[in-house]
Amino acid sequence: MNKGTVVRYLFGKFARLLVLIAAVATLSFVLVSYSPIDPVDAYVGAAVLKISPEQRAVIAQRWGLDRPPVERYLKWAGHLARGDFGISTIFNQPVLAVIGSRFVTSFWLMALAWSISGLLGFGLGLTAGAMEDSLVDRGIRFYAYTMASTPTFWMGMVMLMFFSIYLGWTPVGGAWPLGLSGAQATLGQRLHHLLLPAATLSLIGVAQIALHTREKTIEAVRSDYALFARAQGESTLGIVFQRAVRNVALPAVTLQFASLGELFGGAVLAEQVFAYPGLGRATVEAGIRGDVPLLLGIVLFSTFFVFTGNTLADIIYRLVDPRISGIRRAES
Repeated sequence: MNKGTVVRYLFGKFARLLVLIAAVATLSFVLVSYSPIDPVDAYVGAAVLKISPEQRAVIAQRWGLDRPPVERYLKWAGHLARGDFGISTIFNQPVLAVIGSRFVTSFWLMALAWSISGLLGFGLGLTAGAMEDSLVDRGIRFYAYTMASTPTFWMGMVMLMFFSIYLGWTPVGGAWPLGLSGAQATLGQRLHHLLLPAATLSLIGVAQIALHTREKTIEAVRSDYALFARAQGESTLGIVFQRAVRNVALPAVTLQFASLGELFGGAVLAEQVFAYPGLGRATVEAGIRGDVPLLLGIVLFSTFFVFTGNTLADIIYRLVDPRISGIRRAES
């Protein structure tokens, strides 16, 4: 791609991101406004029966809950346009500060699970496709279909019960030992707490990439160039791992980056099961306790996160196979 094409591509992506953020922000605010959870009751908690109507009014006025929804939305959108996401009612801190600190913890969980599931799923898919209808292929498909239909929270509870309770190999929960802060915990301690949640997300995430890679591998094995290579004496495994890997890797990369949204959703459930203090658990707390600024901030951040993943997949696809940009220019 030349410089002009790159500029037009990036400008188009940025414009789509702005439209997407505006639509998600509006829809999310409307849904939160009609939530059955009273933000004041959620903020006060167990002391809700002890506060007077005057105290409720003061709390509502402090958080702007005494204003009409349209006025609250316009005020929130104005602050959002200036980069101000508001103050979290749970943590009494700026929303961006809460998201930043919690995302650092969640990032290592999602990055490890994403890497393991991508590499393992791609390898299993290649193996199953190269050995179509064999016992190995049927075993991989059975595993993938089983994991694809297994809820993340159920798998997390099974892993927690077996490895933490019965065997005692891993901690019951948390991101570091009790009594220590994140800064005080060593790398080994953090990895020890990270292992089981990451393994849970990885086992679930393998399914989609493995099944998709298997189908693409079978197509590659049945292609004309594969038949020609086989006629020259090359084995099926040689064709798959030497000639077909690049063609199979292109859709696999796109699918893996596109799965970031599912990964984020799975992390929310896994962090609840393992009491992992990341962004996913903060999302659940914000929803249950009516922390509207934090909940909306996390929704917008996750939108940007998933959009960035899809954009990176598109860029990598173009770099690996330059024919894509040429085809799209011809079509336009």
